[in-house]
Amino acid sequence: MFKLLSKESNIFSIPVYIVFLLFIVILFNILNFNTYEAIVAGITFLGIALAYFCFHSIALNYQTHLPLFLYTFFIFGLYPGGIDIGIAVALLTNAFLMLLLTSTNEDLRKKSYVLVGSIVALNFIFLPTTWPMAVFVLIHVIATSERVSLNIIRFLLGVLLIVISYLSTMYFLDFTTWNLDYFPFGKMTIITDYHELFPLIPIALLLIYAIYDHFSNYNKKSPISKYKYTFLLVFSLAQLVTIILYMNKNYEYLLLLAFPSSIILSRMLRFLPKYWMRELSLWLIILSLIMFKAETYFDIF
Repeated sequence: MFKLLSKESNIFSIPVYIVFLLFIVILFNILNFNTYEAIVAGITFLGIALAYFCFHSIALNYQTHLPLFLYTFFIFGLYPGGIDIGIAVALLTNAFLMLLLTSTNEDLRKKSYVLVGSIVALNFIFLPTTWPMAVFVLIHVIATSERVSLNIIRFLLGVLLIVISYLSTMYFLDFTTWNLDYFPFGKMTIITDYHELFPLIPIALLLIYAIYDHFSNYNKKSPISKYKYTFLLVFSLAQLVTIILYMNKNYEYLLLLAFPSSIILSRMLRFLPKYWMRELSLWLIILSLIMFKAETYFDIF
């Protein structure tokens, strides 16, 4: 299978994966279909589908089928069907952020910081527990911008525009009180029971090895590859903070790591020295996700 997935993808590949993704979303929502669930499923589908185009934007996958396949299988294994609208919006906004922030065109990035700030604020409104993403974006702006102060002002302007629009709309609708349940700080419940996550241990170990292997061969990487891989790692760290602090038993939060994990693992598989190692690791990832999916339904562990 690894040899098949290592072939170069073409213009028809992404639509095929998106159609399969649409089938997965419809299949998992068909039993509890209503207007609200249809809207959430639609947002989820758009966010996940847009992420397929991010593979080309980040350009760390060598244009093969492998990361597309892994991402599709991650969605199959981690998507529970009815997810919170906040997670759905986070998947969509994360895809937009990756498209904007991974651009190597400095002029394009600096012109997009107002939009980036708006996206981050919108993400926080729908899912306040994603506040680490705002910290990540600020760190990214400081680390990569030539005119840091100006770009931070642009970012904050985008945030302010959404905040003013949101508060004005809520006031117009006569919602004039603040619900403290939406304030994410002080309500952190770090998960203590990991038994349902046991099937994902092989994937976690492979991710750790992939990151170790990347830094072991760091000097061999091109400057653009180093920049984008570092971006991906810090982006993943922001998602991981949210997952550790707020996931608890809401395992749909793991979808936030599906995209970066697909790229990191696909690069690791490509650079393994032996073919049998690549094939074995690929099947280990697939079986781990199948076991996790089965665990969520049948409580195997």
